[in-house]
Order: sequence, then structure tokens, then C-alpha cells
Amino acid sequence: MSGEMQRCVTARQGPVRDPHLKVEDAKIETVLKTSRSLREAVPADAVFATLDQVFPDGLDAFTTTRLLSGLAKKGTLEFTLFAMSWHQMNRYELNLYHYNAVIDACAKIGAWTNALQLFSEMAAREIESNAAAINAAIGACNWGGGWE
Repeated sequence: MSGEMQRCVTARQGPVRDPHLKVEDAKIETVLKTSRSLREAVPADAVFATLDQVFPDGLDAFTTTRLLSGLAKKGTLEFTLFAMSWHQMNRYELNLYHYNAVIDACAKIGAWTNALQLFSEMAAREIESNAAAINAAIGACNWGGGWE
């Protein structure tokens, strides 16, 4: 089958999902469920234990972005911040996309002080910001009234 024909067949069938993503999706969903069950006081030890149990072999950068974004949107901010700490304690490098996901979530819930703290942390770690990070930080200040 020619390359053009193969692209057409693939387009009709829809994108082929990597089986690895299904496993990672299930792991992320497990962490999200745990974060929702710990809504009140989130002990750091519980977050670290959950992440150690669900991801004993660590995470790649793509899964980390998806995890932090999902936690920030559906979990609690405190759980998300502890998850970021867990990554750093395990020597996983957090990048621009990880910070953007959490800063953006802070903006959406009006947690402007957390957004600015994360934005400052990016600079301290010499992670170059982009328009998305700057807009999210400004948006968090706007939503939270921190711009006054």
C-alpha cells in the first residue's frame, strides 16, 4: 500500500493510541482519585506514598505534565504542590510545561500567591518562561485581585 493510501486508511480509523498511554492514564486516574479523597488536610506523606506506589519506576516528562495538569485541575492545589515536591525529591527535572500547567490551574482558582511563587521558582531554577507562563501568572493576579 502506498504511503498516501496508508495515511488515508489511518485517518479514517482515527489515531492509534499507544498502549503505554492507557497504562499511564490508569495510573494518573488512580492518583486523581486519591487526591479527591484527601480534600481536607493533605499530608505530604500521603501524597509521597501514593506517588511512590503508583509510579515505582518513575515518570517521563510527558506523563509528569499530564499528571500535574490533571491534579491541578481536578485535585487539590496542596496535593499538586506536594506532587511537584515529590518530583524534585526524586530528582525528576520539572520543566516549563510542568510549571505552566500548575500556574495555569492556580490562575483558574484565583491562587495568585501560589502562581507568583511558582513563577519565581521557575526563574530561580533558570527555567525560561514563555508567553503562556507570563499570561497565566498575570491572569492569576487578575482573578485573585493580587494586581492591586
